[in-house]
Amino acid sequence: MVLGREVAYPKVNIFLKITGFDGKYHLLESRFMVVKGEMLDIIEIREGEKFNIFADEVNCVLRENSVFLAYWHLITDYPQFREWFIGKEIHLKKGIPEMAGLGGGSSDAGAFLRLVNRLGNFGLTPSQLMEIGAKVGSDVPFFVANYPVANVTGRGEIVEPFEEEPLELEILVPPVESSTPAVFREYKTRFFNPAPSNFLDIPSWELLQSYSPSQLNDLLLPALSLYPQLQKYLGFGYMSGSGSAFFRPVTKG
Repeated sequence: MVLGREVAYPKVNIFLKITGFDGKYHLLESRFMVVKGEMLDIIEIREGEKFNIFADEVNCVLRENSVFLAYWHLITDYPQFREWFIGKEIHLKKGIPEMAGLGGGSSDAGAFLRLVNRLGNFGLTPSQLMEIGAKVGSDVPFFVANYPVANVTGRGEIVEPFEEEPLELEILVPPVESSTPAVFREYKTRFFNPAPSNFLDIPSWELLQSYSPSQLNDLLLPALSLYPQLQKYLGFGYMSGSGSAFFRPVTKG
C-alpha cells in the first residue's frame, strides 16, 4: 500500500556565476528555476516487510544514491526517527535524465526529505531539513525549500526566494553525459576567473534577453572544452548548470 507520494521536478540555472573558492568548494551566485511538466521523478513510500530502497534506472550504487544519502543523514542527525522506517519501502521512479545539469538527484533528495517529514510528523523546520540536504549535495537545500524560483549563493546552502512567475521553458537534453565534478575541475584549471555578478536582482526574462549563454553561465566554456559535441546544440538556447541540458523560453510567462 502506498503511504505517500512526492513529485520531484528538474531545475534550470538561469545564470550561474562562480564568485570564489574556499579551498574545497566553489562559491557561486545562481538563479534556480523549477520546470514543471512531463519530465519528473516520483518518490513513493509504501508498506513492506522490511526497510528497503528501490530505484529504477539509476546509474549508481544504492549507497551513492541521493535518496539513500538523505535517509542516512536524516537518521544520523535524528536517530529517534530511525524506527519510523521499519516496515517501509522507498520507491524511486526516474524520468529526469542524469548528468544533464537539471538537478534530478538533488530534487529526489529534497522531495524525499519533505515527504518523510510530512508522513512521519517529524516536525523538522525547513531550516533543519535544508541543513540535512546540504550534507547530501549543494543543490539539495533549494529543492527542500521548494521555491519555484530562488537565488542560490555560497556553496548552495543560502536559498532566497525570487519573486517572479516561473517562465515557460523548453528543455533539450543531448545524448551526452556531463560530469559536474569534471566540469568544475576544468573551470578551475583553465577558466578560473571568479567575480560577483550583478544578476541577483534582475528578472529572469530580462537576463535571457540581455546576455549571451557564456555571459550567464561560467561553466559553459569548460563544458564545451570537455564535451565539444555540445557545440552543435548552442543554437538551441542556454546551458543549465554544468550541462548537458539546454533550455530556452517559450513565452515570457
